[in-house]
Amino acid sequence: MLSLFTDMEVWASLLTLTALEIVLGIDNLIFLSIISDRLPEAARARARRLGLGLALIGRIGLLTILTWIIGLTAPLFVVFEVTVSWRDLILIAGGLFLLVKATTEMHHLVEGAGGDGATRRPASFLSVIVQILLLDLVFSLDSILTAVGMTAHLPVMIAAIVIAMAVMIAAAEPVATFINQYPNVKMLAQAFLLLIAVALIADGAHFHIPRGYLYFAIAFSALVEFLNILAARRRRARRAETGT
Repeated sequence: MLSLFTDMEVWASLLTLTALEIVLGIDNLIFLSIISDRLPEAARARARRLGLGLALIGRIGLLTILTWIIGLTAPLFVVFEVTVSWRDLILIAGGLFLLVKATTEMHHLVEGAGGDGATRRPASFLSVIVQILLLDLVFSLDSILTAVGMTAHLPVMIAAIVIAMAVMIAAAEPVATFINQYPNVKMLAQAFLLLIAVALIADGAHFHIPRGYLYFAIAFSALVEFLNILAARRRRARRAETGT
């Protein structure tokens, strides 16, 4: 065990896995911010913390049964010369759920913006927690399989997940506040979830879409929206100065 702390290769794998978990956790944070917005304001922060805490326990639990995780890639059946595994089915099911969820949330947002009086039915605390856990399972599946391939040391994998989850818990409130403060950013976040949903379904069908392309697209869109927000603030400031 002591050799783990003196092995530079172990430290390099820890840093790599931690960065990977944080980057992949962006998807989870965006979904977390949107789904928790269906709760009363007083319960949102508690739902985010509890959801991420339970998700951390779930990820560590998955890591402790590595043989089962690796077995998820074993072929179950073949469809049109494409082998289908449990991993593929989980990714496709998660992608379809996320696709429906993001589309529904976009529909509600557009209805609300349209001023037709449409209101969303508030979600229950339990349903929000269950959805957070289910989507975290889907989001974490590939990162766990990647972790298994990168290092054979279970403590390193667990440490990377704990550090990444701590970062996500610290960032959950600022991210949720920013997304919910600006309707355009919220719509952009839901569009990002649609991209992730399509990527999950494609991965399950053995058509891999590099995540770097998706992250670049959303980062570019977010930059444009950020510039729009700055421009709108400057216009309001000029109007306040001129009194118009």
